[in-house]
Amino acid sequence: MRALVTGSAGFLGSHMVDALLGEGHHVIGVDNLLTGNYRNFAHLRNEPRFEFAEQDITRPFDPGPVDLVFNMASPASPADYLTYGIETLMVGSVGVRNSLEIAKKCGARFLHCSTSECYGDPLEHPQLETYWGNVNPIGPRSVYDESKRFAEALVMAYHRYERVNTRLVRIFNTYGPRLQANDGRVISNFLRQALDGEDLTIYGDGSQTRSFCYVTDQIEGQLRLMSSEEHTPVNIGNPEEFTILECAQAVLAITGSKSKLAYEPLPEDDPKQRRPDITKAREVLGWEPKIPLTEGLRLTIPWFRDEAARTSSVTAGPDGEEAA
Repeated sequence: MRALVTGSAGFLGSHMVDALLGEGHHVIGVDNLLTGNYRNFAHLRNEPRFEFAEQDITRPFDPGPVDLVFNMASPASPADYLTYGIETLMVGSVGVRNSLEIAKKCGARFLHCSTSECYGDPLEHPQLETYWGNVNPIGPRSVYDESKRFAEALVMAYHRYERVNTRLVRIFNTYGPRLQANDGRVISNFLRQALDGEDLTIYGDGSQTRSFCYVTDQIEGQLRLMSSEEHTPVNIGNPEEFTILECAQAVLAITGSKSKLAYEPLPEDDPKQRRPDITKAREVLGWEPKIPLTEGLRLTIPWFRDEAARTSSVTAGPDGEEAA
């Protein structure tokens, strides 16, 4: 089949491209490279079944006939969506509509990547898909949270009124190779800091919790959802819950780093707990994650080491001095 992947140069988008190619599909990737990077699909340079177009999906575009649409375009890390707030809102509204129009025109199956941030700072724990959330609609994080909540409403409207064959995945914290080293996410921050010998930054007292899903598990869950007939949101994440402090300690142990812990104030509206209830994914998709945090960290570390080496070679002159 022909599959369109928006946000194909991003962390999750590039992994989805690889997975679809691995299943034998022809893939059209689009990305405006605001937060994505060519390096994420450099290995596909000579792959005849992959086409890439630099494209802002907030502007109408025509990828030609497609059978599957994976809408994965959006700044997703705090560092990015807090920098590109308006762009985040636009891609979560106009960009989603343009992608839905393509699916409508082609009669394609459509999967939209939503987020656990739809639950905000949850008052119910763990989070079920039926929970409506506790979100500050005007806080700093609202540019991301509300863009995703609006996008879910838009996707369901196209399903109900335009009969588009849609799916909604709510993604919980996902990590793995191709994460940006400076994107402000927990795993990427901790790994970069530990490997560089810097203090690991703990926001708040470290008692807030997250649930970390390795990227291959996440992608498998999304592919199973696309192949299903489930149209309402499905949580895809790892239900094993860690405090931020426990995560930091795991990173220190697995890297052998002698870094210390440094505590900073908790950002505004930062969720105090996050854990998916994946009963629906288990029952409807037959899916659950396989890779525990320690194994996932081992699989992720080489990417961060390579990134550190690449950055060092780019910024250093011939004698090891920093280039201008």
